[in-house]
Amino acid sequence: MRLKLDIDPDIVAMMAAEVAAGERAVTAAMREAGTGLKTAWRMQITGAGLGRRLANSIRNQNFPRSGESLDAAALVWSKAPVIVGAHDTGPLIRSKDGFWLAIPLPAAGKSLRGGRITPGEWERRRGLRLRFVYRHTGPSLLVAEGRLNTKGQAVVSRSKTGRGKVTAPIFLLVPQVKLPKRLDLARDAERALDSVPGLIVANWVEGR
Repeated sequence: MRLKLDIDPDIVAMMAAEVAAGERAVTAAMREAGTGLKTAWRMQITGAGLGRRLANSIRNQNFPRSGESLDAAALVWSKAPVIVGAHDTGPLIRSKDGFWLAIPLPAAGKSLRGGRITPGEWERRRGLRLRFVYRHTGPSLLVAEGRLNTKGQAVVSRSKTGRGKVTAPIFLLVPQVKLPKRLDLARDAERALDSVPGLIVANWVEGR
């Protein structure tokens, strides 16, 4: 007995069409999920008061970069992972050398490089020496003898009589700082992941 199997061209075309529809649906779903997660993370960051600049560090990329695939994927990440990660986990920060963390007070001003100024940079710029003041209760201090300018920052006093001269607290010294957790990125990531099956079905139906 000899059997002969002929495959109907219409069935082959139908199967190919279903595969193509699946590729379109999965690719579209992953793009929507990735874009949605990027938007959600950016909204979290701005909502936490961390600024638009940090929010814009969140980026996404779709794979494949062109075309469609049943293995499509979306990658969402930050170009400032250390900063975003710190606000997401709320870590305990200690001094690298095991001594003190110097937290600048308003009288310290800002760094020329952006961000917080260090005691070393402050002394070089101001031409003043910092003096350590130990306190039994509360953080210890680094203080300087000078005057406060119109911005409330400590500068060298030019007065020969000592008028206006003050002992200004410049830095707080603490052994460690617990950064508050201000973000919950995993929550939005889980929501985006849970939305993928529904997005695939919706895009598959719409593509018919």
